[in-house]
Amino acid sequence: MPVNKPAYLFLSATISGLIAIIGIATFFLSCNRSNKEQAAAQKPSNMPEQRWQVPDTAILPHDKRGETIRYGRELLAHTSKYFGTKGSIAQITNGMNCQNCHLDAGSRLFANNYSGFIASYPKKSNRSGRMTPATERIAECFERSLNGKVPDTAGKEVQAILAYMKWLGRGVKKSEKLYGSSTQKLPFLTVAANPANGLTVYKAKCQSCHGAGGEGLLAADKKSYAYPPLWGRHSYNDGAGMYRLINFAGFVKNNMPYGATYQRPQLTDKEAWDVAAFVNSQPRPHREQNSDWPDRTKKPIDMPFGPYADNFSEQQHKYGPYTGIAAAQITRQTNTK
Repeated sequence: MPVNKPAYLFLSATISGLIAIIGIATFFLSCNRSNKEQAAAQKPSNMPEQRWQVPDTAILPHDKRGETIRYGRELLAHTSKYFGTKGSIAQITNGMNCQNCHLDAGSRLFANNYSGFIASYPKKSNRSGRMTPATERIAECFERSLNGKVPDTAGKEVQAILAYMKWLGRGVKKSEKLYGSSTQKLPFLTVAANPANGLTVYKAKCQSCHGAGGEGLLAADKKSYAYPPLWGRHSYNDGAGMYRLINFAGFVKNNMPYGATYQRPQLTDKEAWDVAAFVNSQPRPHREQNSDWPDRTKKPIDMPFGPYADNFSEQQHKYGPYTGIAAAQITRQTNTK
């Protein structure tokens, strides 16, 4: 039987087109699956699914409440402009900004954001041993991370900061565990973190921004830092949360060097531990902490100053390894229940 050539060619082209479409679809499905698998592999394994979305400041109303919230954000982003060594309101801090430790004015995932801050206060503070309002926690940051004095907690500025934090965390319930609200807790090393190795990492990855002497880089206005000092008299003191190695190593892993994120880290876990150990081995202001952690059994295992409820040394509490200390703490807590 003779073949109708135009019909045959049309049928062949149609089949070829379908095969091509199926091939393209398969390719994109495969890529999409590969991307999802890669993202899952990059996501810190010890975190639940995300439940908090960063609100957009563009939706804030242009009224008194909106202006107060914007002012609160401004104070956190540019603290030194108002309270630094050349501050326009008072000269009571070391010149760092709150967002040096709470990135993007406390709105970035895995960078100590403020999503659950308001919902968690007031609460019993293990560090002070008493019920603590949100204003006192803010005051502690001024005294420790900013190595300064406390502004008027009933004043316009602290109240604006509270308004911004409340707006950031609207809808968050008390005691709710939020994805990425602090930083990733890195797996413990089997050996102590090594400051000498950390120096090598620092020179390769950190020095270009923070300086060979950890002095940071001043902004063009010479009133604030484009990149904050990591040690020395203008850095956080040894009572700050960043002086605890577990906190700092997780922050470094998730956010440093510049451009790194929790999804795309640039350092290995070991590099993060070691460079954090190096930075915290350098000189910085001292804060008297004799009254901190009145219940020693609740003292964090990476607090570098005794006394402790265990027999591990200050050196091990500062640099690790932490597995044995953590196991002893769990055993102690279990036995006291």
